[in-house]
Amino acid sequence: MLFEVLGDMWVIQRNPFIQDDLVDHARRWQSLAHALHHRLDQIIQRAEGNGDAIVLADATRQAVNRFESWILSIKAQRKQVKKRLSRITASTNIQFDGLARVSHVTDASDWRVEYPFVVINPDSEAEIQPLVKAIIELGLTIIPRGGGTGYTGGAVPLTADAVVINTEKLDTVGAVEPLTLPGLSEEVATITTGAGVVTRRVSEAAERSGHIFAVDPTSQDASCIGGNIAMNAGGKKAVAWGTTLDNLASWRMVTPNGDWIEVERIDHNLGKIHLVETVKFRVSRYSDYFKTAVGPSETLKIPGSDLRKRGLGKDVTNKFLGGLPC
Repeated sequence: MLFEVLGDMWVIQRNPFIQDDLVDHARRWQSLAHALHHRLDQIIQRAEGNGDAIVLADATRQAVNRFESWILSIKAQRKQVKKRLSRITASTNIQFDGLARVSHVTDASDWRVEYPFVVINPDSEAEIQPLVKAIIELGLTIIPRGGGTGYTGGAVPLTADAVVINTEKLDTVGAVEPLTLPGLSEEVATITTGAGVVTRRVSEAAERSGHIFAVDPTSQDASCIGGNIAMNAGGKKAVAWGTTLDNLASWRMVTPNGDWIEVERIDHNLGKIHLVETVKFRVSRYSDYFKTAVGPSETLKIPGSDLRKRGLGKDVTNKFLGGLPC
């Protein structure tokens, strides 16, 4: 009976579909809770004065009480989170169901630690910053995720209070257009995309305009541009044209404090970044969707050698990238 009690709690903690069923059906949960306590009562009644058995049953009872408090708190916490976040994004974008949580428990690493508490699928880039601020206020942990093709576990929730923000709906792809980058005098071909655009779509857009997109990881049929930037993705073409960082003109992101930040490359060498003695980036911060600046822009000057380890095509040892927001 003791193993039945412990086993029931373990199975429910590891199965979000059963959790959903118990949260949505109070009578089923009440029946289960009664059964757990009944079994413990029976163990104590049959202990025949065995002190060790009674101590073990009492310890298990405490575990059952904690488990009961946890189950009862889920519904209230979900209601609180949905009420807060539905002011920012559509309620259908806020998913607590087992299927959504199971689908976001791991990435290509298949490393599994905790199921996320909720999965959010924002409709637009403008929703990201207020969502991040609201999630911080709720005391939850944020995991950004795109295609989930990474092998480093970067999209794996490590805590039970994790919120996965899935960026796959941010899939706008602009046209390839000539642009004069800061510090340069001649136009270069550029393309603007959302974080959730699949890498292959950008390669196809470049090809249609008579160009080649330099970044081609083996996961390009499923990986997203946001993940390419975050992980400085490469591919076989990186030997000739460099990795993602070498080919970025600018990017936007939301900081852990919930502010917008824009990073622009200045005096782009249109080649591998480590070949430049000093690499310059202009960093601008905003408190809202690029309307209100927070202080003056800052210029980062980083030795090119700091951004890539000497002798390597791609530096896998220095993800700090000289302090560059990425």
